[in-house]
Amino acid sequence: MTTAPTQTARAARLDSVSKTFGTGAGSVIALDAVSLDIERGRFTAIMGPSGSGKSTLMHILAGLDTPTAGRVWLGDTEIGTLDDVALTLVRRERMGFVFQSFNLVPTLTAWENIVLPFELGGRRISAADREWIEGLCASLGLAERLEHRPHQLSGGQQQRVAIIRALATRPDVIFADEPTGALDSRTSREVLALLADACARFGQTIAMVTHDPVAASYADRILVLADGSIRHDIGRTSAAEVSALMLSLEAAA
Repeated sequence: MTTAPTQTARAARLDSVSKTFGTGAGSVIALDAVSLDIERGRFTAIMGPSGSGKSTLMHILAGLDTPTAGRVWLGDTEIGTLDDVALTLVRRERMGFVFQSFNLVPTLTAWENIVLPFELGGRRISAADREWIEGLCASLGLAERLEHRPHQLSGGQQQRVAIIRALATRPDVIFADEPTGALDSRTSREVLALLADACARFGQTIAMVTHDPVAASYADRILVLADGSIRHDIGRTSAAEVSALMLSLEAAA
């Protein structure tokens, strides 16, 4: 296993990462020599027009895809050098995932869905783990819904279950892919506030792909991609400012 020099402030890192799909004249450059640090304890939003490379960027950060060139780290572990078994263990033990579609198991209760990562990893739930999870459930108003199955929960409640599941093992990074895309505006705001709170209160690191300027406005940092490159790297700002930035990119295209 190859490791980078210790960088305690970095939760994840890309070094000159490129990704090309296809070969010859029909090839498409999805990422073009991107270097990036995802800082610990911060909420990072990744934006860009369709085809900008934002989803590819997240998939490579999460070890769900491999770069054509360049190196990828999770903390001090270079994940590009890992075999499939080791990479699966890293994703299971050190990453959390939240998707637009919730990805809850319909036959399991909310509680069983939340603790599923422990079951899959063969990891016993300690008293400290249980206290942590129950505290999350109580703070998110799910304490009375833990015996319900997904179809008995609202969309917002299902997404809260998915977020608690991602937080349950206290991963190094949570990757969120359009986590509010299937929710109404009010519920979206509640879920985004929860993600921001997870960073502020618990020091969680979150990287979120979104097309929504309102969602991006909850983040501490906003990365805007175009044509496979990072064009803007800015701090927290308003949804109106993000919208204007996206419109300027589209106008220049």
